[in-house]
Order: sequence, then C-alpha cells, then structure tokens
Amino acid sequence: MTIFFSVVLPVILVFAIGFAVQKWQKLDLRPLSTVAIYVMTPALVFRTFYQSEVDMQYVYMIIFSLVLLFALIILNKFYVKVMNYSSSLESGMILSTAFMNAGNYGAPIILFAYGEAAFAYAVSFLVFQSIIMNFFGVYYAARGGTGIRTAIKAVFAMPATYAVIVAIALKSFSLGIPENLFRTVDIIAEATIPTVMIILGMQLARIEWGNFEWGKISYAVVVRLLVSPLIAWFITLALPIDPLLAKVLIVSAAMPSAATIVIYAVQFDAKPKFVSSVTFISTLISIITLTLLLMILG
Repeated sequence: MTIFFSVVLPVILVFAIGFAVQKWQKLDLRPLSTVAIYVMTPALVFRTFYQSEVDMQYVYMIIFSLVLLFALIILNKFYVKVMNYSSSLESGMILSTAFMNAGNYGAPIILFAYGEAAFAYAVSFLVFQSIIMNFFGVYYAARGGTGIRTAIKAVFAMPATYAVIVAIALKSFSLGIPENLFRTVDIIAEATIPTVMIILGMQLARIEWGNFEWGKISYAVVVRLLVSPLIAWFITLALPIDPLLAKVLIVSAAMPSAATIVIYAVQFDAKPKFVSSVTFISTLISIITLTLLLMILG
C-alpha cells in the first residue's frame, strides 16, 4: 500500500481535480490543449533531449515501441477474425489497445516511482509513442490511402518532432544556448506534467456513461492493462536494455488507453463510443493494476 499512497494516489488526485473542475465549469479544452501541445510539451521534450546523452538505449527503445505495437495489432487482428467482427470495430480495438497513455499518465507515475533518470527515459518514450500514435493511430482511424497521407501530415504537424530535431542538432554541433533562454524553456517544461495531468482529468470528465459493450470493453481493457505489459516484459528480456529503462518501458506499456486517440476515433468515426469507454474504464482499473505492477517490479 506504500506504493499506492506515495506514487499512484498523488497522480490520481491531480486527475480528480481536473475531472471535478470540468464537471463543475464545463470548460472548453481546446485552448488549454493547444498550449500544452504547441508550447509546453515541446519545451519538456527539448529540455530532455538537450540534456540527455543519446545512446544505444534509445535505439532499443524505438525497437521496443515498434515490436510492441505490431504484436498488439496482430493480436487484435487475430481476435477480430475469430470473433468475426467488422473492420470498423477492428480499428476501434486497435486504437484502444495498441496506444497507451505514456504522456500525461505514464510520465508522472514513472517520475514518482523511479526518479529523474527514469523520467528522462519516460519523456523520450512519450515522444516515440506520440510519433507512432500520430502515424499508425491516424492510419487505423482513417484507413486506406487517405489514412496514410493524413498520418504523415499528422507526424509533421506535431511540434515535439521538431523539438527533438533541434535539440539533437544543437548537441551534435556542440552549440549551447544562453542560460537565460534555457531558463525560460526550463520554467515551461516544469509546468508541463501537472498541466497535462489536469487536462487528462478534464478529458475523462467529458466521456459519457451508459450502454457499454462490456464483453468487447473487457477484452480491450485486459489487453491494454495486462497483456501489453506482459509482452513488454518478454521484449525487454530479448533486448540488451538497461534495467531502469526496462522498468520504464514495462510500466509505460501497462498504462491505460491514450485519451488523445479518442479524438482520432471521433474525427474518423472509428467506433468513438467504444474507444472512449475503454479509455475511461482502463484508466479507473489501472489504479489497481499499476499499483500491483510497481510492487512486482520493485
């Protein structure tokens, strides 16, 4: 229970504050989300890559992300074929199970559980996951040739992508930035995590209850919270990954469905009610599963 009170509960309480504020005030999330996406997250990503030493562990992180993604996609395709579900439901299941909330849920959990070194890995992982989500998530939501073109545009429209490029370029050419300018970046970066946590709570407050397809939701929740970290564990055994990074990746893989993916499901009509339901239910149940996983990993 110590892990729950010291690691999980503080994060859940921040979500709860965002949830309560949204239920009370019914605010427009677009301006706040825009600031988080275009200003705050790029600042956090830039600081992380600018200060971190990029080595082979980051290559293993990319390999891990792709192997996990394709393993979950194959699992869903097999399940949909066996159950004889529709193509649109297949898209909804892939969206709700293959993409985890590594940013506004995973990063703070890892920070509280394992400290600043692990947090640097977590931020790097959320960048890779954002790129994967913006490409494959959009593709499976839209499908077909249009989906590919839209997915490519989505990746290059993501500010964090350019933050990584600029940070690595500066490091590669040994170019420093003035201390006062970096302090500005640092201030914004520090505010990013609590802001996106509150935004997640507000997003969850907008999901409507009622008429849940519990059979399909149960499958998706089990895959997202239990099967995904199990696959992640096997992948970390197969790669020469640093033990701390391995914990970060396994915990990240055990995160609930990404709230961002609900936007794609709504935009492209890829079973939005099902996807949003899985996001909400998996976030609630993750309070228990993450606590247990953190206890197992130590």
